[in-house]
Amino acid sequence: MAKASIKMPDDFLLKVSSLAGKTDEIIPRVLQEGGEVVKTRVKSNLEAVVGKNLKEDPRSTGELINALGVTPAGVDRKGEYNVKVGFDEPRRDGVSNAKLANILEHGKSGQPPKPFLRPARNSSRKPAIEVMKQKLDEEIRKL
Repeated sequence: MAKASIKMPDDFLLKVSSLAGKTDEIIPRVLQEGGEVVKTRVKSNLEAVVGKNLKEDPRSTGELINALGVTPAGVDRKGEYNVKVGFDEPRRDGVSNAKLANILEHGKSGQPPKPFLRPARNSSRKPAIEVMKQKLDEEIRKL
């Protein structure tokens, strides 16, 4: 699964510290909202490149696009909360979705790259942070 890290702004982290004992309940919901923003942007970019500018007829089944998802928020080995946007495995035909996504992103011999992940990461950073801020404010108001 592709990985992209986005560091949170200090003012956002200060709000998080005010949550006290509710952190374990609220942070996963906030991160999930941000993950959905990134997923939407990745999906849009992926739909724009799949089957486009080909010498032959496209063979796209839509399986790669449908495999895109967001994991539930969790805590990693470092104790940091995160969500991951990526592709479910395996495909029906036995080919790895991660492999196909990598080929699309970086190209291969005879196939030019069609970046969709990096542009999605770059363009969704600010909107994802804004959505997470709004969700955090909403959760804080509920306390």
